[in-house]
Amino acid sequence: MAILAVATDLKDMRERMGKIVVAYTKKGKPVTTEDLQVAGAMTAWMVDALNPSLIQSLEGQPVIVHAGPFANIAIGQSSIIADRVGLKLADYHVTESGFGADIGFEKFWNLKCRFSGLIPDCAVVVATIRALKCHGGAPVPVPGKPMPEEYNSENVEWVAAGCANLIHHIRNVRKAGISPVVCINAFYTDTDAEIAKVRELCEAEGARVALSRHWEHGGDGAIEFAEAVVAACEEKTEFKFLYELDMPVKERIDLIAKEVYGADGVDYSAEADAALARIQADPELAGLGLCMVKTHLSLSDNPALKGVPTGWRLNIREVLTYGGAGFIVPVAGAISLMPGTGSNPAFKRVDVDVETGKVQGVF
Repeated sequence: MAILAVATDLKDMRERMGKIVVAYTKKGKPVTTEDLQVAGAMTAWMVDALNPSLIQSLEGQPVIVHAGPFANIAIGQSSIIADRVGLKLADYHVTESGFGADIGFEKFWNLKCRFSGLIPDCAVVVATIRALKCHGGAPVPVPGKPMPEEYNSENVEWVAAGCANLIHHIRNVRKAGISPVVCINAFYTDTDAEIAKVRELCEAEGARVALSRHWEHGGDGAIEFAEAVVAACEEKTEFKFLYELDMPVKERIDLIAKEVYGADGVDYSAEADAALARIQADPELAGLGLCMVKTHLSLSDNPALKGVPTGWRLNIREVLTYGGAGFIVPVAGAISLMPGTGSNPAFKRVDVDVETGKVQGVF
């Protein structure tokens, strides 16, 4: 998936497939898929997967689906190929970065744009009143349990407090030299006073703010938002990376931790320190891009810390290398690299009618 997201064409994908590291010799030399002579066969399985899927919205707008936006454990971007196709087909192309501007946008900014050579005209930060309440002191929802009733009643104070988190994301976008647009993704439970408070605080920060009621009214409800994006795209950008690839890896991690997450510093396990020493000693590895692994539920590495945590340090427990994708991957906190299913996953209800051969439980 990571290779699919950053590959620029079939030739590039073939080269990346051959750089996947599957083991190390006793002397520490990486063993790649090319060494095992399996990279060609692996690429053959992926030839059709390199083509994005074209679908449409309920109102008929074209949508290109390619790769997976999970920025807590991966790059979290739609593919470079999908972006290039979209840019050829429309005047405005919108591409997604998974989760917030601390992980999704940071990887778009410092990884994807570096690989693609493309520069965005603006960046949208999507916010909901419920999420702002969560960051402002409301009871944290528990997956599988009913939404706490507090999220269905007005509380401007929680919204205002939660906007500190939103403003942190706005500032992250500005550090890249890009114009931020805040999209208030409105739902019927949101009140006029709560929406007005978000608009007031974000406009005071200098961001464009637009209310979007597409959840309730479809495309007609998103016109104000679309117009704000078009206006932002007319502004001049001064895009710049947060770091260059010749910067030592530890310095890059420290910069992201402090400048993007708001940490006081970084602590490393003995295993992570040893891995970084090995990586830094190898010029090929040391020049790879940096793909952080961190929870999406907090600016910190602790999902329980909401808002804008202060007085904390980022804990790096291990550092991996993805040779094919071209990533150094520091893993922060207790996050799992393999997403789990829900307590009642849909696959339990999928089966096949043995008489007709029809699949049941999918639609």
